[in-house]
Amino acid sequence: MSQDQWTAIDDYFSRTLVRSDAALDSTLRSSAEAGLPPINVAPNQGKLLHLLARLKNAKRILEIGTLGGYSTIWLARALPSDGHLISLEANADYADLARKNIAAAGLAHQVTVIVGAAVSSLQRLVDEKIEPFDFVFIDADKENNPEYLRLSLLLSRAGTVIIGDNVVRQGRVGDAHNTDPDVIGVRRYFELANADPRLDTTAVQTVGAKGWDGFSISVVSA
Repeated sequence: MSQDQWTAIDDYFSRTLVRSDAALDSTLRSSAEAGLPPINVAPNQGKLLHLLARLKNAKRILEIGTLGGYSTIWLARALPSDGHLISLEANADYADLARKNIAAAGLAHQVTVIVGAAVSSLQRLVDEKIEPFDFVFIDADKENNPEYLRLSLLLSRAGTVIIGDNVVRQGRVGDAHNTDPDVIGVRRYFELANADPRLDTTAVQTVGAKGWDGFSISVVSA
């Protein structure tokens, strides 16, 4: 199998199962025009996040890594009318664009984008004793994944679902000798998840438009 074949199948799934959407299409277009890295989730992956949040009946969602707001929109659309999503983004320019895209999607009243290093932003949310989240999507720099998990747990409750994206790293995560900081961050994330009695975790490999990758899913117990 080749990358071209993987991409073609993702394109088929997206054409067949993901309805054309002006707000999401505009978000991808504006992100590309602004020079943002093309690392947003694929359309079929965005819909998967949306469905998982709906299955959870999530009323409060935390996203770590906003980029141009593409996955943010998918997740926010899963919320009930009185639900809220907080998204954390380190790059102020990305955050500004994301806010515009979120507003164009009619979701500005349900989404707050916070600018700053995610570890610091998460700690502030902990210090403020903010209401726990029902669903967490971690999709930022992988080097800090262990801290993202630790702090996300402090912002969770029994039943909270935590999704970690890009955890396969083109297969490098399985190489114990790989010293890439992102690979080490993902491996440490898994070690912490496995060691924490509050978490029940698995991970799945995927292939598609984003290459060979995968995601983890954890459920927080009491």
